[in-house]
Amino acid sequence: MSDRIFGGIGLMLAALYAFAATTIPDSFMSDAVGPRAFPYGIATVMALSSLWFLFKPDPEPEWPRMGRLAEIGLAALVMLAYAQLLPVLGFVIATAFASAYLTWRLGSTLVQSAIIGVSTALGIYVIFHLVLGLSLARGPLGF
Repeated sequence: MSDRIFGGIGLMLAALYAFAATTIPDSFMSDAVGPRAFPYGIATVMALSSLWFLFKPDPEPEWPRMGRLAEIGLAALVMLAYAQLLPVLGFVIATAFASAYLTWRLGSTLVQSAIIGVSTALGIYVIFHLVLGLSLARGPLGF
């Protein structure tokens, strides 16, 4: 039963996401695919995955214990905080903290998590900002 509820909610979210994609305005520098193709692709994959849960539910799903559910909820809160703090702290700092926390919760030591967080943030910054020239949120340090 819980898989079908999850599938139904996912299907509604996919429809909402596809509808939101229709509101993306066309750019004056649009390519043949257009700016809506990627969001439509995500909505399609999400809808197909949700349909799988609706039509092929697990007969006896095993729910995580309360402590595990709390960790999942806290990880979701970290991602919400990341989205809120991204314009304030900038991409590099916010991404370093968020990825360090998430890797720590996945089992890395604190030192490993710090290294992974900083490496991930700097690696993505180099690829997307320096190599591809995309704009990322600037923080108090200017990057």
